[in-house]
Amino acid sequence: GLRSGVTVSHVDGYLRKIMADCVDDRAGEVADYIPELAAVDPDGYGLSVAMHDGYLYSLGDSGTAFTIQSVSKPLTYAMALSRLGPTEVDAKIGVEPSGEAFNQISVDSQRRPKNAMINAGAITTHGLLVDDDADVESRVERARSFFSTLAGRELAVDQALHKSEMDSADRNLAIAHMLRNYGIVDDAPHDIVDGYIQQCSIMVTAKDLAVIGACFANSGVH
Repeated sequence: GLRSGVTVSHVDGYLRKIMADCVDDRAGEVADYIPELAAVDPDGYGLSVAMHDGYLYSLGDSGTAFTIQSVSKPLTYAMALSRLGPTEVDAKIGVEPSGEAFNQISVDSQRRPKNAMINAGAITTHGLLVDDDADVESRVERARSFFSTLAGRELAVDQALHKSEMDSADRNLAIAHMLRNYGIVDDAPHDIVDGYIQQCSIMVTAKDLAVIGACFANSGVH
């Protein structure tokens, strides 16, 4: 179609309709379990779709940066699988749905986290990004570098959010202590949680996540 003499694609039209249909939905609240996240503007609203040929459709606040948080979990799980293979990763992390809260302090009958998408599994996955004797900075840089490669630009850690989340990380620290007690992780609980929270504090935009998703949809090819 045409808009003011400019050709508009069908995809752009669909996305604009989706944006318009959803703009009045004010349900939900911003996360308040981390002080820094409680201050996030609830009116941010953006939409991005990356096509397999690299074309990017973006509307609204799609260039506004926010911390990646749990969206990092499948990315680091892919990193661990690529680095170690499924047999070694499966020995540490299960692949069954837990039916539990994301931050549940629990493991399966083999004392593994039930999957990589709950915090216990994600903390374990973070420990598999580099060799056991690596320090916090090495693991965080490995994640940041990989996420940046997928997004096609250099990403950074929001250190203010990292500090805020570490100040209220008791539950994740408890999970890490449990995992170390069961021999699933070898690292000091504080170190692995510190690195995991920095991983979750990497800043992305809706555009970045669309491009990252396209990489996965395109068999890992950017």
